[in-house]
Amino acid sequence: MSIDPSSIPNFGGQQPDQQETGPTGPVVPDQDLVKQLLDQMELKYVVDDEGDLAAPWEEFRTYFMFRGEAEQQVFSVRTFYDRPHKIEEKGAVLESIDDWNRRTLWPKVYSHTHDDGTVRLIGEAQMLIGTGVSLEHFVSSVVSWVRASIEFDKWMVEQLGLEKDAGSGADGEDSASDS
Repeated sequence: MSIDPSSIPNFGGQQPDQQETGPTGPVVPDQDLVKQLLDQMELKYVVDDEGDLAAPWEEFRTYFMFRGEAEQQVFSVRTFYDRPHKIEEKGAVLESIDDWNRRTLWPKVYSHTHDDGTVRLIGEAQMLIGTGVSLEHFVSSVVSWVRASIEFDKWMVEQLGLEKDAGSGADGEDSASDS
């Protein structure tokens, strides 16, 4: 199965000119399909020790994971935001992520407090894929989820008055395709 390049919303890179024909019925996405999509989005990725795909940015990393069996299989895009928050800031952080979760569909964001008292954020979106999904729906969802993960990071910087690292781009959008 292959992805029609024209079906990928513009993610900042050049849109491929060639047209490919893909399946017209439901497909059950797999890791190879996600790799193809990430390649076409010009995003760098690695496969971790557990076999999951991960696209790293400077302040976060996004994982593309398949869980479950057969008809109950779920595809999850989970973003781990690396910026630590102090336990004393947790109330303000929770207010901000509650506001985000009320206003947006994805990623749904939650907090995790580590043993050392630092609070980190995790964003997640999921899709049941075991019985098959439309390829167009899958592609547009994954692209939207990746974009929303980036937008959440920028939004949190604005909400909490955090400063981006000096190495960040002028618009604050670091891409996994940067070297």
